[in-house]
Amino acid sequence: MVVEMLKKIPEDVIESVRKANDIVDVVGEHVQLKKQGRNHFGLCPFHGEQTPSFSVTQEKQIFYCFGCKKGGNVFTFLMESEDYSFIEAVSFLAEKSGIELPQVARKQETALSQENETILSAHEWLTKLYHHLLKYTKDGKDGYHYLEERDIKEESIDQFQLGFAPNVKYFTADFLEKKGFHQQLLVKSGLLTLQQDNNVTDPFRGRVIFPIRNHLGKTVAFGGRAIAGQEPKYLNSSESDLFQKSRILYNFDIAKRHIRKESEAVLFEGQMDVISAYQAGVKNVIATLGTALSEYQAKLLKRYVDTVIICYDADHAGNEATFKAATLLTKVGCQVKVANLTKGMDPDSFIREHGADAFENEVIKPSDTYISFYMKYMRKDYNLSVEGDRIEYIQQMLKQLALIDSSVEREHYLKDLSEKYDLSIETLQDEILVLRQQRENHKDKSQQIRYTKRAPRTRQSKKLLPAFQNAERQLLAYMLQDKGITDRVQKEIGISFNLDIHKVIATYLYAFYEEDPHPNVSKFIERLDDDELQQVVIEIAMLHVIEDTNEEVITDYIQMIQATTKDTLRIKPFRDQQRLAEQQNDPIKAAEIAMQIIEIERQLKSTK
Repeated sequence: MVVEMLKKIPEDVIESVRKANDIVDVVGEHVQLKKQGRNHFGLCPFHGEQTPSFSVTQEKQIFYCFGCKKGGNVFTFLMESEDYSFIEAVSFLAEKSGIELPQVARKQETALSQENETILSAHEWLTKLYHHLLKYTKDGKDGYHYLEERDIKEESIDQFQLGFAPNVKYFTADFLEKKGFHQQLLVKSGLLTLQQDNNVTDPFRGRVIFPIRNHLGKTVAFGGRAIAGQEPKYLNSSESDLFQKSRILYNFDIAKRHIRKESEAVLFEGQMDVISAYQAGVKNVIATLGTALSEYQAKLLKRYVDTVIICYDADHAGNEATFKAATLLTKVGCQVKVANLTKGMDPDSFIREHGADAFENEVIKPSDTYISFYMKYMRKDYNLSVEGDRIEYIQQMLKQLALIDSSVEREHYLKDLSEKYDLSIETLQDEILVLRQQRENHKDKSQQIRYTKRAPRTRQSKKLLPAFQNAERQLLAYMLQDKGITDRVQKEIGISFNLDIHKVIATYLYAFYEEDPHPNVSKFIERLDDDELQQVVIEIAMLHVIEDTNEEVITDYIQMIQATTKDTLRIKPFRDQQRLAEQQNDPIKAAEIAMQIIEIERQLKSTK
């Protein structure tokens, strides 16, 4: 598949795009990476994990997950993570780096169905239409005045492409029809609503429009805010292949670079909160879309950042939603903080009433830790003036504090409990010690059971490779980064590796260096049209090799491979005879030959 695509985009253009897009930067837009030694590590975006096993090598321009074994170059990463076709991956990175692609490449099929491509195009046209109507026409003046009253500035209107759907029954339908879109598809996608009289109308008419974009910046849905008493007050597009509320965070496409820069994300419940905060200078902001935070969204945030500040409305419903979101984010490994919002207010109203500086300095910066929030939140379930309730509350808090590994952090909260409820710090520390010991004992038992159950599979998965196989893999690893070593191996071994897949890799590598003498793993894997072959090459490329290795090491590998090849050739005739005896239904002869093979193998082993 990839080889066919290479024929349609000149290889020099592909190479230019690859060189212009450092894999660490591209992957870093999707995964939170931390440098360890020469490589960068993060949580794998392709399978769930708590400990980073996903590695990105800047030197070789490849990625590899030691957990799920996925690997590749910058194009492969986008194909795996974004479900792009090869053409789409190249096109996306070319556009990003300002490289012009040949016209033929642009016309190739994309990973999206033609239907979804059409729906995306319709959303794009409507985004422009609604925005134009809001800013420049009488039809949009009501929407514009509403935003003015909410203190939304002109630059924010443009940044978020806010719009207005006119309260004219067939306006949108007529517009899209003139653009060549089929009515049936528009109704199916939710852009138009079919009425009982079989006419169609815009479900968002008379509303201020908030385009909802996916992480790539493509509009996939709309949010509509009523301004003339319509019900419901907020309306989102119906869900589709392109739009699932539980998988999209509002403004994530814009906010993700600010999230990486600030090393934290601020999570809101509403689109207007995001826009107000953004124009107030807090730009690492995203929001859910009228639903509770989902596990998918929590894991998505964890891929990008460790710390999430939850800034929901400071009322009963907001507190309940905050607790659920905080619990979920903590579960997936995020450090959670809760914004210090004045009771009864929402973020947007606070900013309008108190200003941008107050929001940042009085709400965001002094955010409570998760434990501080938890201790306040749980008080509502207890009557602390009653002794029994008070003791039960303290015990519940101690159970939560026992989960904290930092002794300094534990003591901070224990002092707070000690002072508030007139208990000695020593008593509370003793109780914590007991709880932590119980937790450790439970953990040890759980691990023992888990390891016992997994023991057979673990032993099997860690089975050592034969020495010759390790030698072949190490030699190929050196060959991938040194043409001189490859030339020597080609002369002394050729393709006489013992494993067939290693023979194939060597053959491709010899051909690669004939065309281009410069080692380039990322470019080399592009030539391989077999997924399994690509993964083996990437796995080998990630092996540790010594720089400036001496001739002796390479000689040892070559001699081991040659010796194994000779042994294989010596035994091969006997294996052929054994196979023939089995085919002729002569078990006695087959057994005699098997004994001969065992004896030869024993002699070879003792010789070594």
